[in-house]
Amino acid sequence: MSNIDNVLPSYLEKASKEQKDAFFSALLHLSFVDGHTDEREFSFIKTAAEKNGLNDLDSLNYKDENDVLKKASIINDRHLALELIREMCMLSHVDNNLSDEETLFIGRLGIKLGIEIEKIEQISNWVIDRIIWTEQAKIIFEEK
Repeated sequence: MSNIDNVLPSYLEKASKEQKDAFFSALLHLSFVDGHTDEREFSFIKTAAEKNGLNDLDSLNYKDENDVLKKASIINDRHLALELIREMCMLSHVDNNLSDEETLFIGRLGIKLGIEIEKIEQISNWVIDRIIWTEQAKIIFEEK
């Protein structure tokens, strides 16, 4: 996913500091929920956080899932919640290994945000299709 740095656009500009903290806490928790954090995952989160004015990721409480889920309830804007699910689905594929733990956490967080399982599946399928199309384009256009 070479254009991973282009994610997390302007929809976060309208989010409050607390919503951004919750957003990035969820991404950080997802990055280690499978037992290890891939360097590309952390780099993506760090770059995106800095672009959105959060320079101290260590200050976020992201290791306790219950705390992360509770904090996420501050995200009461449906569009922002849907974007978080999308970003989580994208992040979970950065290391080319979508684990059961990642899938379950995305589902639990989505439910906490009031997003239907069917919508989460729809977003996940869209992300997978995007990855497939991107990889096919590399083959078709003989990109390295």
